[in-house]
Amino acid sequence: MTAAAPTVRLVDAAVRFGERTLWESLDLTVARGEFLAVLGPNGAGKSTLLRVLLGLERLSAGSAEVLGRPPRRGNASVGYVPQQRAFDRELPLRGRDLVRLGLDGHRWGLPLPSAHARARVDNALEEVGATDYADGPIGLLSGGEQQRLGIAQALLHDPQLLLCDEPLLNLDLRHQREVARLISRRQRDAETAVIFVTHEVNPILSMVDRILVLVGGRWALGRPEEVLTTETMSELYQSAVDVLRVRGRVVVVGAPEDSPNVGHDEHSDFTEPLPPYRA
Repeated sequence: MTAAAPTVRLVDAAVRFGERTLWESLDLTVARGEFLAVLGPNGAGKSTLLRVLLGLERLSAGSAEVLGRPPRRGNASVGYVPQQRAFDRELPLRGRDLVRLGLDGHRWGLPLPSAHARARVDNALEEVGATDYADGPIGLLSGGEQQRLGIAQALLHDPQLLLCDEPLLNLDLRHQREVARLISRRQRDAETAVIFVTHEVNPILSMVDRILVLVGGRWALGRPEEVLTTETMSELYQSAVDVLRVRGRVVVVGAPEDSPNVGHDEHSDFTEPLPPYRA
């Protein structure tokens, strides 16, 4: 029996901007239905990795494949969940209108009426549990409700790969858990591969298969218990770092102040937002 082709494959991949190297010699294979968390400080290249897979950024060296082909813009098999965005409270846009933009937001003019499009939007809203407030003004919804709508938009085309860029940022703990469970459920039920960029791994730690940490051009990849160790993190940061496990949470203590880390004792975060992306 032939093994299934990987959803993502990077071979000896590198991204450089002038003399600066974000990461290099990166070999990464993401299997169908795998949940990969990507961690690292600001500027380490986490969102750049997503840009490469979205076809928005070219590698400086090596090769990349998404579903067996080179990455390309507008690949309907790839869903993208951005950071939770702030909407004006007076914005005359309903929740379902935001989701519908995932179908025709790249076109000029008003969307044409379509029973097929309405059904796809309704199905996506139902999948994320957003039907009850989908007709409300987007600016009056909570951050968690808005992020559910963002996930619904990403699921419109039934993607085989879901790229998530800090989807838990600015959400309270309850909404973080709800959003994380939605994405994890999609991963399990549809065998959708997930690449999840985050500054805080604890809300998703039980859901993650592997972790990729990017730091200063270096990287480490493996299961959480392999990567989130004092030895591995100290080597990555090239500094003395302690990884503690307290009541089921991972805390990293001693990372340099200019290189914040997941669970850092100063609670620094990593943000490297992407521009809007629509399939």
